[in-house]
Amino acid sequence: MYRVILFCVAFGLAWSSCGTLSAGSISGIITLVDVEGQTFSVEASASKKDKITFDFTADQKTAITLDGKAAKLADLQVGQRVTVNSTTERATRISARRVKNAAPEEPNRLENSSKANVGWHQYGGPNRDNVSTETGLLKTWPAGGPELKWTITGIGEGYSAVSLSGNQLLTMGNKGDEEHTICLDAETGKKLWSTPTGKAYRENMGNGPRATPTIDGDKVYVLGGNGDLACLDLASGKKLWGGNILKEFNANNITWGISESVLIDGPNLVCTPGGKGAAMVSLDKTNGKLKWKATVPGDPQTGYSSILPIEFGGLRIYVNFVHTGVIAVDAKTGKLLWGNSSPANGTANCSSPVAAGDSVFAASGYGTGGTLIKMSGSKNKITAEEVYSTKEMKNHHGGMVVVDGYLYGADEAILKCIELKTGQVQWQDRSVGKGAIVYADGQLILRSEQGPVALCKASPAGYEETGRFEPSRSDKPAWPHPVVANGCLYLRDMDQLLCYKLK
Repeated sequence: MYRVILFCVAFGLAWSSCGTLSAGSISGIITLVDVEGQTFSVEASASKKDKITFDFTADQKTAITLDGKAAKLADLQVGQRVTVNSTTERATRISARRVKNAAPEEPNRLENSSKANVGWHQYGGPNRDNVSTETGLLKTWPAGGPELKWTITGIGEGYSAVSLSGNQLLTMGNKGDEEHTICLDAETGKKLWSTPTGKAYRENMGNGPRATPTIDGDKVYVLGGNGDLACLDLASGKKLWGGNILKEFNANNITWGISESVLIDGPNLVCTPGGKGAAMVSLDKTNGKLKWKATVPGDPQTGYSSILPIEFGGLRIYVNFVHTGVIAVDAKTGKLLWGNSSPANGTANCSSPVAAGDSVFAASGYGTGGTLIKMSGSKNKITAEEVYSTKEMKNHHGGMVVVDGYLYGADEAILKCIELKTGQVQWQDRSVGKGAIVYADGQLILRSEQGPVALCKASPAGYEETGRFEPSRSDKPAWPHPVVANGCLYLRDMDQLLCYKLK
């Protein structure tokens, strides 16, 4: 089995404590650039087996090029391909190149600027994997939890989480007969603007939009519970264009409402209507015009999850969990590459898939569990083989996260750590209950749908809790996923949003 390989490389680059450095070259995809911290991360090709970390040392110089021209660390961006040449002591050259149809560059970069997008411009974080790029966070919480920075109400009913860009925070909520997209000042919680973007969605499990806004540069894209899609100006909230994906692609709404947070990938807006011959579609993000439709046998309805973009075999691939199973399509053409029905249940597939190198893991609740799928081949022909299925991760809608080869998530009401490559349970804990998870700075934050929020170490050695508190609650389940960005923890709960200091 393949393990994710992570390199933290910068000017200088001396060998650090994880793995063994050997002379030669390593190639992969840049997944994070942190100019302020003087690091960037690379997910290497599946043929490599070591995990190596490089640390910055000012007295050593490393040549950096981008598309063959001299460059700086600030020129490197998420999605670019990179080759790192090294001796046994240090990296000597970093050669990066731009990739067509790569992920949006600016929102994924970390820059030494108060106006930079600090790592959470979309559902699931910078890479849609429930991983925060924040560092220097509290390792333990005081009794009663971290300090409450602000609370705001009046944002309307809804299960939308939040996304951030600089000092702007975005979420969605029902107001009267309309769904609104709402922009707040991330520092104070003060409302900056509110724009109606669709008809109010109502359902007895909880009213309001389910999706989270996606920020791309100076635009924001939203998808409502009734399938209403809109592009807004981030600064003013002015609606630039819109439509309805269910009407446009001859699809029916699902039982508990459209819940997908759209993906912006370079010039493309990608979503999963679940219509006839349109299981997934790619649109021009500037005007909503169709680029391609993905046809899946049986024309399955959409699920409740959001697309995960990955790179494998020289291809960019979009993976999502539809009603009948996991599907993977070619990001350039929409061609179906593979599918797997094992982790699907007949009621609702909610949690988005997670990926590590050549493998994808997807899981659902209702007694079903999860499946690890391993890809092989190249862009000429990619195949997918089921490695195992397990009842030990019946993840309903709280999401999962992979850290150093281990999968963490709620198996119904039990928090579990599972070795990804084997499916073997490393530990489990029942004290918090069923909830949503996020990883940040070596820690896991689990938000129970019944209220408690817990902090524990992300380690396969065992469950070690380092903080817990009870936030203010509504009378509905706390389903919106927690967000860690700007040194804060953001918790949405229907009409209220709470911001806690984590530094």
